[in-house]
Order: sequence, then structure tokens, then C-alpha cells
Amino acid sequence: MIALTWLQALKQANGQPFLADSLARYGYLPNPANSNGLPVGFTASGAAGNQIAGMTCSACHTRQITAEGNTYRIDGGPGIVDFQSFLADLDTAVGQVLASDAAFSPFATAVLGAAPDANDVAVLRQNVNDWYLRFHTLITRALPTPGWGTARLDAVGMIFNRLTGLDLGPPPSHLIAENIKRADAPVRYPFLWNAPVQDQTQWPGFADNGSDILGLSRNLGEVFGVFGVFEPTSDGPVINFLNNNSANFDGLNKLEDLARQIGPPKWPWPVDGNLVAQGKVIFNRSTVDGGCQECHRIRPGKVRFPLVQTWATPVQNVGTDTREYDVLGWSVQTGVLQGAFIPFVTNPLQANDLAYNVLATSVIGTIAEQALAGNGASTPSAVVAQVQIPQGAAQFKLQQLPPQLRDLQGAFHAPTAQPPAPPNINVQGLQAPKPLAAAAPPVQGAYEARVMEGIWAVAPYLHNGSVPTLVELLKPPAARVKQFKVGPAYDTTNVGLAVDQPQSNYTFVATDCSQLNSGNSNCGHPYGTTLSDQEKNALLEYLKSL
Repeated sequence: MIALTWLQALKQANGQPFLADSLARYGYLPNPANSNGLPVGFTASGAAGNQIAGMTCSACHTRQITAEGNTYRIDGGPGIVDFQSFLADLDTAVGQVLASDAAFSPFATAVLGAAPDANDVAVLRQNVNDWYLRFHTLITRALPTPGWGTARLDAVGMIFNRLTGLDLGPPPSHLIAENIKRADAPVRYPFLWNAPVQDQTQWPGFADNGSDILGLSRNLGEVFGVFGVFEPTSDGPVINFLNNNSANFDGLNKLEDLARQIGPPKWPWPVDGNLVAQGKVIFNRSTVDGGCQECHRIRPGKVRFPLVQTWATPVQNVGTDTREYDVLGWSVQTGVLQGAFIPFVTNPLQANDLAYNVLATSVIGTIAEQALAGNGASTPSAVVAQVQIPQGAAQFKLQQLPPQLRDLQGAFHAPTAQPPAPPNINVQGLQAPKPLAAAAPPVQGAYEARVMEGIWAVAPYLHNGSVPTLVELLKPPAARVKQFKVGPAYDTTNVGLAVDQPQSNYTFVATDCSQLNSGNSNCGHPYGTTLSDQEKNALLEYLKSL
């Protein structure tokens, strides 16, 4: 993200150090184990004095709630954080440093030490300018007004923006500013404790999941979205995806292993056993009868390599907000990746193509190149950059992905109006066979239905965080509250966000079913809304016990 010494030298608008409260003002959680002022989920890597600050999964996926005078930490829970304000304030803080020599001088002293050499100061200023050009371009073009607010972000939009806007243009900046679009489809952070075992993932269910290689694909795409360095190069017919690529494969695999160990949090308060038993019966009804099991029970999903049994993750439209589907239709300039494709998996990227296709090619290409290089392949790159290969380039051959990578064929399957045409690429007279047939596209507005273990701990509800409690979710959409505060105070009766939030001044304002594409609609998911009050109480008691 940014050099640690820079971050430590920056100031807030009030003159206090930027890290003064370990970023608690944005909802991030102080980490006493860090002596550098960084909160939970923020890391510093590299040699002492030359460390780079970044983020891991836990920055966005660790929750802390307060109830009945106690505080509870929930590993893997959706963070109650304001990421947009953090990004905007960081941009402002660096801009203020660069505003004048008088502002830059104390910053340079803090970074370089007392009486720094003039040449070192000049180099530092150039480095900060270069960083700020890219970051400021991203922030000013991408962040929406009004903002995402607390506990939400447009993750897919920001991944597309960062990858296509900052990485694919000509050096030295690598910018294609026109690719950066307003990221105005915010969703709530998902919980992580069943993420590794789902057979589909991402809210629209556009990615296969459940194996080690698919977990790496999911995490690598997120790395490209949160400050990872990715500067692919085109050298004649071959794309080098690993050029200056900062992805730490070992680290990503370790994070995935940790996610597998989290497990759902247990309700820490008493439950009524009789009501739990009654609620279980209601849960196991069909949706027609107000039940949940058709969408939210644990049942076997697809088998992944090598014989890994997943949980089925239905993806369907239940009448909720559709805004995220607009993001999946973004078109961008492909820059250095024009023409790139993964043999037998993706089509060659056109000069203007879907951002989604660029992400798929970038992620799959990076993983395949890394794997083939590790296997001693004579040509470490897995990707042919041009449709027609020069006759003299006999060393470049189309090869199908090895079995341990073949799950990547389904790593991205964007919901589109119609399936894309299969690759039809002739290289040295070799005709590439068609890839696996695309599945029928879901209806716009279809999102994944997750298993309900630990659901009590992840409010607000629906994919866009537009409903504050499970009690409200069991009301008809027209009767749900239209605004509520978002913060860590927890309501054990209504199962979700408390009405009063002493630690937060952010209020979410929902739209109704007439504005289904606003990003903020609390429409849809009518299941359970016709149950009697007694049945609803029993169902809630059962959901607490999961």
C-alpha cells in the first residue's frame, strides 16, 4: 500500500499523526502486538527501515461487538469499518505533504532523519509524487458520493479499477485513467468461516471455489484489488505475468489455511432449547412454507481436485438489489494485455474488453505461469499474447493446463447475456479445442445463498447490508426500517445491530423496491415473512444456535 515510514510520518487534518489511534476512527481494531501503530489486519513487510505497509484478510474480516457490558472478538466476521474514508483521508494526507516545500520538509525529516541530504530529499519527493499520481488518480475517479459508509465497500469495482486502471498502461506510471469508473455498487463484507468450502463464491457466484488452486485464485484477485503490484509485460508473442508481480503465493496459501481453521462463532448467551427444537423444524420446511433449508442448509456441492467435497452454494435471484451486476458489465482498454489468452481456458482479450475478462486472464495467467516455471517448463509463461504466432517461434506451444491447475477453467464465469464464443486460435497449425461449455447465465440480481452457521454475528443482512437485524429481515420488505445506525453495539433480542450506536455516527439510508438498482435497496428475500410471531421467535432461536 505505502511505505511504513511515510505512513508513520503523515498527519491528520487536525495535526495529529495519521496512525495516532491505530486507525480506530475508521473502525479498525488496535493490535497491541504491533509496535508500529498498525491495527489488526495491517502488516509491515521488508527490511527494517524499508518496510511496506499493507493489508491482509483480517483487516476487513475481523468483527468486534459489544453487548451487555462485554466485548467480543469474532475472527472471520465482517469488519465494521469505513474503508472509503480511510482511503480518502490517506489521499488527502499525502496531498498535503506535497502541497509545498514547507509541508514536505518536516515529512522528509521524519522519514530520512535529522538534516537529510538534499539529494535524498529530492529522490524521496519524486517517489512520493510517483506514488501519489497513481493513488490520487484511483481515489478521485473511483470513490463515489455519497460513500459506501461503514461495513460496506464496492470490492469488485475497486478490484477492476485498480487492476485495469493502474497496471496495464505504459511505464513509468502504468496508468490507463479512463478505465477507472465510479465504484458505486457497495456490498457488505462476507464472513469467512465457510468461504474455503463453498463450491461457488463472490456475491454473484461468478467464481468456482473449494480447492487449493481456486482458493489461491480468489485470494490473488483480491491482492490485485488491494494494492498488490502487477506490471505484466509483452515480449513479442509472450505475456510475462510475473514481471514485478508482488503476489506472495506462500503467504496467500497460509492465509487460506488459517481461514479453514476459523469455524463459525458460537452464540455466547443462553438459548431456549425448546424454541431451538421448534425453530429447527421451521428451518427445514420448504421456502413456500417459510423455511430456509432449500437455500441455506449444508449439502454436498461439486467435487474439486483432488476429490475435495464442497458445500453447494445456490445462486439465485430473490428480488434483492441488482447494482453489483452493473459492475460486471464494465468495459475497459486492455493495454499491455491486448491479445492475451490462456490456452483452452479464455479468449484473446480485445483492445476493449470486459474488465471481468481482464481480471480472469490476469489471475489465471499469473498462477499458471508461476506453476509452469516451478515445474521447469522451458517457457515459463503460460500465455500466448497474439492470436497468430510468427512461424519462427516454434518453442511456443499450446498446452492444456496440468490436472492440478485444471479447476482454473471455472475460476471465473461471468454472468453475461450469452456465453462467450470459445477460443479459436491457430498456432503453428495447431487448432485449440473448445473450452468447457459455459453454464446458463443467472438472472441479473442472482446472488449466493450461504450456509447459516454463525449468521447471528454478521449483521447487517442481505448482500448489500441493507437490513440491520434478523427480526427486520423476517418482515415484509415494505415494513423494514428505512434507516439505521451501523456500529459494534449488538442487540441480542432482535439479533443484529442495536438501535443506539455510541461508537458510530454513521446512518445507513435504504431505498425501497422502486429503486432496486440503487445499491441501497432493502427489497427482496421475502422468505419467512408470513410466519406467525411465535414461529419467527422459534426460527430466530434456532439461528442463534447454529
